[in-house]
Amino acid sequence: MNDNTGGTPHGGSLVNLIVDEQRAAMLKEIAMNLPDITLNDRQLCDLELLTTGAFSPLTGFMTRSDYESVLDRMRLQNGLLWPIPICLDVNDLQAHSLEAGQSVALRDPEGYLLAVMHIEDIWTFDRQKEALSVYGTRDQAHPAADYLFNQSGGTYIGGRLEALSLPLHFDFKQLRMTPAETRATFEKLDWKRTLAFFTRNPIHRPQFEMTINAMRQARANLLLLPIAGMTKPGDFDHYIRVRCYRKVVEHYPPDSHILSLLPLAMRMSGPREALLHAIVSKNYGCTHMITGRDHAGPGPDSNGNPFYQSDEAHKMTQQHSEELGLNVIPFTEMVYLPFEDEYRCADQVPEKTQFISLSGTDIRERIRSGRRIPGWATFKQVVEELQKAYPPPRRQGLTVFFTGLSGAGKSTIAKVLYALFLEIGDRPVTLLDGDIVRQNLSSELSFSKEHRDLNVRRIGFVAGEITKNRGIAICAPIAPYTDTRNEIRKLIESYGGFTEVHVSTPLEVCEKRDRKGMYAKARAGLITGFTGVDDPYEIPEAPEVRIDTSRITPDEAAREIMLHLQQKGYI
Repeated sequence: MNDNTGGTPHGGSLVNLIVDEQRAAMLKEIAMNLPDITLNDRQLCDLELLTTGAFSPLTGFMTRSDYESVLDRMRLQNGLLWPIPICLDVNDLQAHSLEAGQSVALRDPEGYLLAVMHIEDIWTFDRQKEALSVYGTRDQAHPAADYLFNQSGGTYIGGRLEALSLPLHFDFKQLRMTPAETRATFEKLDWKRTLAFFTRNPIHRPQFEMTINAMRQARANLLLLPIAGMTKPGDFDHYIRVRCYRKVVEHYPPDSHILSLLPLAMRMSGPREALLHAIVSKNYGCTHMITGRDHAGPGPDSNGNPFYQSDEAHKMTQQHSEELGLNVIPFTEMVYLPFEDEYRCADQVPEKTQFISLSGTDIRERIRSGRRIPGWATFKQVVEELQKAYPPPRRQGLTVFFTGLSGAGKSTIAKVLYALFLEIGDRPVTLLDGDIVRQNLSSELSFSKEHRDLNVRRIGFVAGEITKNRGIAICAPIAPYTDTRNEIRKLIESYGGFTEVHVSTPLEVCEKRDRKGMYAKARAGLITGFTGVDDPYEIPEAPEVRIDTSRITPDEAAREIMLHLQQKGYI
């Protein structure tokens, strides 16, 4: 194991945390008696980049002194530049059973032993401080702030790693090169100058032209490093993107590029993330790196404003480029000049010259809504690949998700809608009524708040699988909580269509109906935690359709939903 923590400049000898066979056999025996920590997707990405040396000079998850130094001054305790904490978070229950000086076994979700960690530090961290220091915000519209406040454990453990294996990947194995392998390839090919390009989106024509221009400017070959770890929610998954990359690379000159997937869990932290990309580029053996407009930015905040200025990443990476020994090539937005039939950086377009542009987000939305993509915006082969994954709405999967009080009329409308879809007959249809699901999928659950919420999540999971496979799911639970409904929406929209229908029938009408006698029992105190009586119903703020069945019939309500779906192109 090569340990480089003593202030070695970035891009020197790589850390390699994989132990030899003899030590691996010993660690396997030791691990049988160690506490286990099961890593989530983000932690698996961090572990892999630590193990391969992409995060050199780190030899494990950060200790408290390095963590606090990174927060305060973007440097490790030894003074070496480092912009983002690489920490292992655990929940309170795990934290109470651990102490500094002991070791733990790090396993993947299937229980496969990946590494042994020797704990040097355990500490409770300040989420507020970390969010402001690293991301510049506490706004949970920022994906990393959302993870920090809502998903991460409240304790960090830090210490040295001994790795037995990299996390297992069964896809695109030939495209997964370690930093040592890319360096060896550059040497074999006699590449003296190599340009790194990071991307979490398909490469469209503007990005392609940007890389070509950068290659000319740097007189360098290209290392494409698409992110194959965690990116921004709503992005195309890496399977779709890799199929697109394979089509795009056919347009580069022969022997001028290498495509290698990067298992990075992006924090979307703008300038700090760009600096981390620069360090990773150096570790992969590159001499140059492209920084794009709003590099690693997460999009708008809760008020619709950008989290970072579009040139912040340029400034940050150029400020530290000499220290890193890496040349940074900044680019603003690439736009298309239709009369000249060429692409230019937006800041190089002559005054009064007409230009047009489509962002990756614009193209993604056009694909998902079935709208046409102009020929100048991307390659025909890329459009074909994207349309395979996201056909027009008429051929996508779809979930219609009803929510409302007991007795509001959800189940009746859902049955009418179910019959109408069966009449159309172009896609398989499944009705997931709350009571039916309870009998067949959640019979062991009680009616506690936690179990009712779990039941709704199960319905959402099943609906997601149906939608993913191009079917139609009609869900009719009460689903009283906004966070759970939003969680289900986010899941299903990554697969296809999602339409929320709020059946807004007033409580007094629902009580009068009370076909099951549940309201009467709740009012009499015979049952507790009943939605609308002693447990709140959180009204949806912006459902696609809102219906009051005290004013219209179930048939009329179903027709209103079908009209909405027709307008959106789903039928």
